[in-house]
Amino acid sequence: MTKKQNTINQQVTVKGVGLHTGKEVNMTFLPAPEGHGIKFRRTDLDGDVIIDAVVDNIKGTERGTSLSYNGIFVHTTEHVLAAVSGLGIDNLLIALDQEETPIMDGSSRYFVEALLEAGIIEQDAPKEYLELKAPVTYSDPQNNIELVAVPHDHFKVTAMIDFETIVLGTQNAVLERIEDFRDEIACCRTFVFLHELEYLLNNKLIQGGDLNNAIVFVNREVNQEELDRLAKLFNKPSVKVKQNGILNNLDLQFENEPARHKLLDIVGDLALLGKPLKAHIFAMRPGHTANANFAKLILRQINNENKMNKIPQYDQNKTPLLDINQIKKLLPHRPPFLLIDKIIELTGNKIVGVKNVTMNEPFFMGHFPDEPVMPGVLQIEAMAQCGGVFVLHSVPNPEDYTTLFLKIDKVKFRQKVVPGDTLVIEARIDSPIRRGICQMSGFAYVGNKVVAEAHLTASIVEKK
Repeated sequence: MTKKQNTINQQVTVKGVGLHTGKEVNMTFLPAPEGHGIKFRRTDLDGDVIIDAVVDNIKGTERGTSLSYNGIFVHTTEHVLAAVSGLGIDNLLIALDQEETPIMDGSSRYFVEALLEAGIIEQDAPKEYLELKAPVTYSDPQNNIELVAVPHDHFKVTAMIDFETIVLGTQNAVLERIEDFRDEIACCRTFVFLHELEYLLNNKLIQGGDLNNAIVFVNREVNQEELDRLAKLFNKPSVKVKQNGILNNLDLQFENEPARHKLLDIVGDLALLGKPLKAHIFAMRPGHTANANFAKLILRQINNENKMNKIPQYDQNKTPLLDINQIKKLLPHRPPFLLIDKIIELTGNKIVGVKNVTMNEPFFMGHFPDEPVMPGVLQIEAMAQCGGVFVLHSVPNPEDYTTLFLKIDKVKFRQKVVPGDTLVIEARIDSPIRRGICQMSGFAYVGNKVVAEAHLTASIVEKK
């Protein structure tokens, strides 16, 4: 059964304080149409300031993931995006009247509750997924960080943390399916070591932080005077270290809550891929910087795989749609200027032809004869001839017409073509033919590499 895209039924607002800015913020979730994706809107600024929640907009990963577009920022996005992704919501507008999302209790719990209160509704369009064909690995040996994504039939995460301390040793957490996020991961809060807390406080990095939105692990001896100072700083009657090495501000909800929170961060940061991912993620000592770099690698590989899928495949054993004799009936060209041997694909907006490049080509006699290279202009001519076949094949009585090229633009030569190469030429029609004018994009491939490309404009002319 095909899954559909989701949004929320009605708007809902969450109010809180930004962790680092300390400012009160109203964050409103609003329904969005199919194909909208997840976007942030800064309502405190003039104009319609929209920031897409995508990898390309990551502009900071210090103590959280920050997004920016045209110099406008939204900070600490990971817990909100984890809630959205964890509930399978595809289309949503998140309006903020400050530059940072509210920290709440340091988890995704309150965002999940708000979104469920708003109601999740199914839309008509099918849900779109990102899928891997091969593993993706990110490694940071200096910090003992490694993340791996392997192809899988759904999204799964296995996370491991090891901070090499007695108070917080090695922990593991697993999210078997995204549907388990709500009950097993969403409520897991962020954590910090006492020495990190002191650094953050001294550098005014958590002006909105208190002892209710983070688990504080104490990995060194502290005296009562220091505990009293912390109690005063966070407006608590007293603070003490419990037997399991955490401050008495909070009780753990799971024995491995820190590992589960790191898993939560992965879900939030990978939401910036823009679409749900089908993969099994193995994460050792993950963090926001590693997550962001990992997401970029995943997206780059998927984009490369998609490009490979678009490259025409030439099967020499398959009978061509048009052989050389049929091509000669459409084109006025003849050897040595007939530069297509066969047509292997012809659809409503695309044509693919083949040119076998041999040492017997007459142009090799004068074009670098000691190191023969097919002239780039002839590669473009081969594209033009493919386009000509497409155009003439689409009109009745093609023998009464010819094609003249009016414009060649954005030409790029990426790799030399030599004797023995099989040149696969593709022409894609960019827009419907109007008033005898045809615009197309041409590509020439050798194997899996693009060797030349160009934009071409032609006119269909009736023979006199």
